[in-house]
Amino acid sequence: MRDIQDLENKALKFWPQKISDKEKNSSIIPKLIETQDKFISLLNISDANPFKWKDTLLSTKTLSGNLFLKHLIVLSDIGGEKLMRFKKELPEVFKKGMKFIWDGKTFTYKFQTLTDKSNWNNKNLSVDGEGLIKSVDLNPIMEDVCMLLLFGGSAINDNIPNDITEKCIIGTMLGKTNELETFVKQRYIWVSRITGGAEANTLGQLTQNYVKEYLEAKLPDWRINKDQLPKVSQNERTSLSVDIVAKSPTGKFCAVEVSFQVTTNSTIERKAGQAQARQELLHANGHKIAYVIDGAGNFARQSALKTICQYSDCTVSFHDSELDTLVKFLKTLK
Repeated sequence: MRDIQDLENKALKFWPQKISDKEKNSSIIPKLIETQDKFISLLNISDANPFKWKDTLLSTKTLSGNLFLKHLIVLSDIGGEKLMRFKKELPEVFKKGMKFIWDGKTFTYKFQTLTDKSNWNNKNLSVDGEGLIKSVDLNPIMEDVCMLLLFGGSAINDNIPNDITEKCIIGTMLGKTNELETFVKQRYIWVSRITGGAEANTLGQLTQNYVKEYLEAKLPDWRINKDQLPKVSQNERTSLSVDIVAKSPTGKFCAVEVSFQVTTNSTIERKAGQAQARQELLHANGHKIAYVIDGAGNFARQSALKTICQYSDCTVSFHDSELDTLVKFLKTLK
């Protein structure tokens, strides 16, 4: 049985930066959906020429430069990793500028930051979770990326990456109200689905994802998923559902329950109430159960924690060194 004081001494207690950053990134989607009509309106009235969007953006208070760029990033599905790759690949492609067709005419855009030492990453573009908390005016690096995302698909230079040709097409819809509105709204319906709605963006869900990904990285031969344990039922009709199921290459199973609560609530009490019955059920079927417990709120419930530790085969906190302890435990199941 894990000593509660030892567990607390090795716990993080409060949300780690890596999880907070992911939550900030996830939470921007509702803001984008909320401002999609303003985004559409801005592009609709910017149909005089392919550079007019910049003047319109600079003259409005409804959209900041970084929020406008974030719309383009999400709509084109070209994120920070691809942009950093493009920054290295495109200087040769656009040596004399990006030549593109718009409304039947040829235009050239000379990039301002393509050959300098800056990175086209989310932080420099102010489109990461932290950057989007505040409004940032359009600057040269943002303008370059906006032009690429808007008109890259219409460029006629040689050797343009397929991702740009296929996805950077929003600029072709400038002034085409119905076409643009349909594209944007359908795209955001899809984005909402893949983010899984508000529940999938909660910090609690992100901690489960982090543990799952950590185990996958450390145990590449294992099957780690969010699933139900085979042939284990909590009653005659319902399979036992747990946060994570780890299956060894030899077919051994371990359920992993995850709880990270900064503020106190009843979640830990519920897990504690199920702990004994769950362990007995799993042991009867040859399986194990482990818990990843952290957060100041959970440690405020000592009685519940004691019960969980008593009926757990391995209890660890959210610290990476503690997750390594869980990995070592799982390896003993082979």
